Order: sequence, then C-alpha cells, then structure tokens
Amino acid sequence: MVKSKEWNWEIVNGDNANIWLEASVESYYLLSRWKKQGKKTFLDLGCGLGRHTILFAKEGFNTKAYDLSKNAIERAKEYAKKEGLDVEFKIGDMLNLPYKDNSIDCILCINVISHTDTEGMKKIISELKRVLNKDGECYLTLGSKETWGFKREEWPLVDKNTRIRMDDGPEKGIPHFYADYPLIQELFKEFKIEKISHIEDFWEEKGKTYNSYHYHVLIRKN
Repeated sequence: MVKSKEWNWEIVNGDNANIWLEASVESYYLLSRWKKQGKKTFLDLGCGLGRHTILFAKEGFNTKAYDLSKNAIERAKEYAKKEGLDVEFKIGDMLNLPYKDNSIDCILCINVISHTDTEGMKKIISELKRVLNKDGECYLTLGSKETWGFKREEWPLVDKNTRIRMDDGPEKGIPHFYADYPLIQELFKEFKIEKISHIEDFWEEKGKTYNSYHYHVLIRKN
C-alpha cells in the first residue's frame, strides 16, 4: 500500500482557492435527500477548506470534518468560526477513521478517496462500512479509466488501477486510483449501490479545452 499524501493546500490561495469555497452541485441534492431521510450526523471526508462542512453545518447537521492536511483543517476551522458554526474537526488518514462503529448517518467525499492505490481503496471502503449507521449513505467520486490521467504513461504506475500524479500543483506526488464500472461493482458489493453516473467535465484554460471523466457513486449500508 502506498503512503498517503495530503494535498499541498499551502499553495492554494487567492483566486485559486475560491473554487474550493463553493459547494458542489451534488451537495445541494444530497442535503435535501438526507434531510428528508431524517439523517443527523454528517461527515465531510477530505473536507479541504470546508465548503461542504459549512453547507451542512448551516443546515443543522451534527457535522464532522476530516482531512489529512493540517493547513486545510486550520483554514476550515477559521471558516467555521467566522460563520459561528460548531463543527468537530480532526486531522488524519482516511485509511483509519477516528469514529466509532455505526456512528455516522451520511458521508460526502468529492475527489477524495481515490487518492490511494487499490489496496488502500479496499481499506477505505471497509472503514466507510464500519462507521456508517445501518441505512447510512455515502456519496463519493472516483477517477475514471477513461480520463486523461490514467493514460499518462509518464506518471508512475503503482498497480493496474493507480498512477502517481507528477504535474506541478497541489496534487503532485499524490496517488490517483482509477476505476471502471465492473471494478466499482466489485469494490462496493457489500453495499447497496443506489446510483452510478459517469460524468465528463470540460473547462477552458489558456485558450485550450480540457476534459476529464469521473464516476459519481451513491451507496447505502445494508
């Protein structure tokens, strides 16, 4: 298993940080869904600067925020303090979550749990199952094997599903796990898979068009 490595949030500032303060589109759907289901305890797994932490805490969820980066946690704490919100923040590795069995109602991890290799992914999934309550749900994203990153042969191959990102930026040196539909079915066979979407994103940068593919997966603990 590769060693976990946190995002380099120290270099994410100014305009580059603003995008990480805006909650994702999916989070608003999940907020509505989980409120209707009567869920109370929410875990923002890989909280970064706290965009989803703040969203759910404002809506009255018992909110917990967890990240490997000390810098991210410190900045998210300041964000929560500024908003007058009571959030439990912890620093640590997602391979070993510091929460009791059957203690979390819902978990959100956008662009987070794929920062490991295949062995690590299996360990993280076992941790998700352990901490979720019965009928608890988790929404997560995984890099797709159709995306450009998996095809970058200059990025070191750790195992058949994982490469180490080598481009400059906050993710340099971080492992990236990539999946396809059959692999997702196998990995989450002990959960009820509520929904799987394969989404292509586009963006413009310096006059060029770029794209990437991710799987969006909603699972429920049986």
